[in-house]
Amino acid sequence: MSSKPRIKPADAEDGRPVSISARLGRLQFHYSGKFRVLQIADIQDGPKVSKDTITLIEASLDATRPDLVIFSGNQIAGYDPAFADSFRKRRWCNEPIAESALNHTRALVRKAIGQFTEPLAARGIPWAVTYGNHDFQCGILADEQDDLYREFAGCMNPVAGSSPLALEPGTFALPIEASDGSGRITMSVMMVNSGDYADTADAGDGNGRQSVTEYAKYAANSRGWDLADSDGYGTPSPEAVEWLKRVQRELGRRNGDGQAVPAIAFQHIPPQEFYDCLREVPAYTPNAVEGAREFAGHCYVLDRDVCRPGSRLGEAIGCADVNVGEVDALREAGGYFALFCGHDHKNSFVGHVHDIDLGYAPTCGFECYGPKSRFRGIRLFEFREDNPMAYVTRMLTWGDLVGRYSSNELRVFFEDHCVTDLIGIRNELRRPQVFATLIGVGSMGLAALAHATLKLFRR
Repeated sequence: MSSKPRIKPADAEDGRPVSISARLGRLQFHYSGKFRVLQIADIQDGPKVSKDTITLIEASLDATRPDLVIFSGNQIAGYDPAFADSFRKRRWCNEPIAESALNHTRALVRKAIGQFTEPLAARGIPWAVTYGNHDFQCGILADEQDDLYREFAGCMNPVAGSSPLALEPGTFALPIEASDGSGRITMSVMMVNSGDYADTADAGDGNGRQSVTEYAKYAANSRGWDLADSDGYGTPSPEAVEWLKRVQRELGRRNGDGQAVPAIAFQHIPPQEFYDCLREVPAYTPNAVEGAREFAGHCYVLDRDVCRPGSRLGEAIGCADVNVGEVDALREAGGYFALFCGHDHKNSFVGHVHDIDLGYAPTCGFECYGPKSRFRGIRLFEFREDNPMAYVTRMLTWGDLVGRYSSNELRVFFEDHCVTDLIGIRNELRRPQVFATLIGVGSMGLAALAHATLKLFRR
């Protein structure tokens, strides 16, 4: 899959909205029969969003002129020190947080949202968001964050429960109408709130709040702290799984034929079926990654028989420990042809298993862990009205759109190679470049030691 942009940027003097849907006031296929979507995953930043992240967003918008942008969760790094006074390690924290702290956090969240949505507002591009496992940790839960997002131009998040198409914050449908203006729904984009953490009691003071020492550890290593030492990831609610089936019936009713419409779903945390895109291999296999939690002790590489060209596996799939049957529900409902996630910042593969495409967008952020700068990016989808299921997707990477290196390459290098546990160490040692470097350094060290020893005995 080529990452080269094919679409010329808008002329500087063209002040019209980039998206034809914005011009019409509804999501609709172009008269050319095309509809373009960008998936932006894991900005994961605090109130001062990285300039490199904004640059990547702007470059991707100008290269593709999308009709809709999807933020698939973890826009907000809730563990950022700026949110320390209102920080919640877990959503069910019931210890009161001072209203002054919450007000301060609200202002900071608004500031962050304004920064990463400003490029879309300036170009007149509609957008929608769902939530991940870090957004809420700032202390502002998803329902209130939904209200904050709707304050900004272009937000398409509906009020939860306002229609059969809107279940809860982060779980709703965005129908895309036919190009002929008939109002017929040709396809739908489904947003799913995939949960955050397993709903079990955890450490701390019994209320989900952390001591100062625990918070310091968490903020320094938020991902490893949760993945290795905590209670596992969450899942879509039972209501959301049922809604994924029910909403197709509603769309069929609106079309008047009762038929499921072609649909693509976006959420943050991947379901367990993503592991079916991989092939188990011996532990010594170069570039293999070891599975996480329930899949620990097994090593995997991409199954090239089911994955598209250009796919990359950079880390373990961080799914929940339980399978709630979401993929089965998509198959049962009919119409669904793809489910795309974020969450695992180094993964960008697309595989076809269980009669559905399962895929990733890697992180586009530059203040969180992830791959090398040139591989951080945003995923483009191009759908055709006559057959939305035959979509084209490719990565728009920093390396293709901006340059090889970021403005803080030292930090990116560290975040690419940082390890949080023994699994991470073993995965790093399976990277041929890392292994060769360690062997080289070790050989030089042994040579120096031998030289020093010889000099000692010659005295």
